[in-house]
Amino acid sequence: MNLSSLGKSALLNAQNNLQTIGHNINNAAVEGYSRQTVLSQTAGASSTGAGYIGRGVQAVTVQRAYDGFLSGQLVKAQSTGAALVSYGHEIAQVNNLFSDRTVGINPAIQNFFDGLNAVASAPADPAARQELLGRAESLVTQLNDANSFLQNQRQNINTQLQTTVSQVNSYLERINELNQQVSAAVASSPQHTPNDLLDQRDQLVSELNQLVDVKVHEQDEVFNLTIGNGQVVLGAGKVFPLKVQPAHGDPSRSVIAYTSAIVNGEPQMVQLNDSAFKGGQLGGLLQYREQSLDATQNALGRLAIGIADQINQVHQQGYDLAGNTGIEFFNFKPGTPIPSNKTGVAPGPQLSIEFDDTSKLSGSDYLIEYKDDKYMMRTLPNGIAQEIDVSGPVIVDGISFSFTESDTAVEGDSWLIQPTRHAAGDISVAIKDPAQVAASGADTEGNPLGSANGENALKLAALQTEKTLGNGTLSFNDAFGQIVNKVAVQAQQNGTSANAQASLIQQNFAAQQRVAGVNLNEEYLMLDRYVEQFRAASRLIEVSSSMFDTLLGMRN
Repeated sequence: MNLSSLGKSALLNAQNNLQTIGHNINNAAVEGYSRQTVLSQTAGASSTGAGYIGRGVQAVTVQRAYDGFLSGQLVKAQSTGAALVSYGHEIAQVNNLFSDRTVGINPAIQNFFDGLNAVASAPADPAARQELLGRAESLVTQLNDANSFLQNQRQNINTQLQTTVSQVNSYLERINELNQQVSAAVASSPQHTPNDLLDQRDQLVSELNQLVDVKVHEQDEVFNLTIGNGQVVLGAGKVFPLKVQPAHGDPSRSVIAYTSAIVNGEPQMVQLNDSAFKGGQLGGLLQYREQSLDATQNALGRLAIGIADQINQVHQQGYDLAGNTGIEFFNFKPGTPIPSNKTGVAPGPQLSIEFDDTSKLSGSDYLIEYKDDKYMMRTLPNGIAQEIDVSGPVIVDGISFSFTESDTAVEGDSWLIQPTRHAAGDISVAIKDPAQVAASGADTEGNPLGSANGENALKLAALQTEKTLGNGTLSFNDAFGQIVNKVAVQAQQNGTSANAQASLIQQNFAAQQRVAGVNLNEEYLMLDRYVEQFRAASRLIEVSSSMFDTLLGMRN
């Protein structure tokens, strides 16, 4: 080994380091890039009579600064943060809808009962009666509009699910492509790692986790990905795409299905429960729909039904200006059961529901399934299934369920019941003629007390403060206040959690960057160091050349 070879090895090592440092500097701002360093070692030594004389330096490989634990923590934190942000965006809109007590449903309820008090004070006054109908229409409009807003939000979630799932499938394809590139790179050079490809793949997985929480299972440098309870979306070099499709039990509700297998070139889709998704935008959207939107719309429907039914009951006890018995003041109806069967055949038995006692309504949804020759009923989303006897009406939470032709049910038949879901959108004012307002009461013999009597109107006005909902625990204002407070609490909790999660993300990012991030100041110092090494190596070659020339000169 001569000086020229020593200089050459040092020169090449310095050059490798300079190129790697330059690569770091160029990619310092690239998201997901991990700092790279050249791993060098001595080239060994030759045995001589004077001892072992070194043969210089050599670059072994280029390694990236990577900590799987810290990176995993950051990805998980970001996935949770994305879910909170997605949830928060939706709940904030509902909170804004209900939080203003000066407009909307709350003042509309107050104005309606003020109108009833005005009629009670002047039962024969046509202006007061007309004003009452106008205020009733205003209340109905507020309930309809609020329900429309929630329904539009529900449709928007369906659209967002479709868009997000398309993005998820695109990420899966790109990660699969990088898997193949990584495998090819490792196969061609087993002793080295394709650092840039690994960074790109990790970054894609990080971005994918902000859409949906995925778990990574690495085997032989290849990423296999699962979601939910272990459903494979990328494995064995194949992508098993997700798909948005109508729920089996509710065609209006979009759910996510995964590809369980591919048979004869056709994907076999299996629907996943919303609860299977915990993180990412999908998790936030589905969690919001299940925990907040469904409950809020159901509670709003319960309020509309409670107002309509209680007013109707009292109104029908009174008499109008013509002395006729009062008719229904509001139109309303329970939700229509949605039949389903896993075989695609509509269930034979017909299920009908009606309200037995609206004061007992819980605002819950229900599912009845026919399994093992039994009808099983449970409260959604997490109620325990219990057998019911359908030989007669089944009364649960103030709702009467009745089957016809129950003996024709087959295994897998099911019925989704949403008694109050759309009630706030269906309610309307039944009375169109002010003279039909039944403000008058009756004497002990049941005779109308006349147009100047407002006894029944007073009873109607008194309903404002009576506990007619929630098993006698809530007034109309209480029931609406419960909706407002619940939404506000959910929005506040989400905001608090989102802020805390943002701080956690920053902490995890800082910890990860301390290991993998590029410090430009440090790179500049290393740049100067290897420039000096490059110069020294060049000088060594120059000295070797001078010595060689001197030797040639001595020979001459």
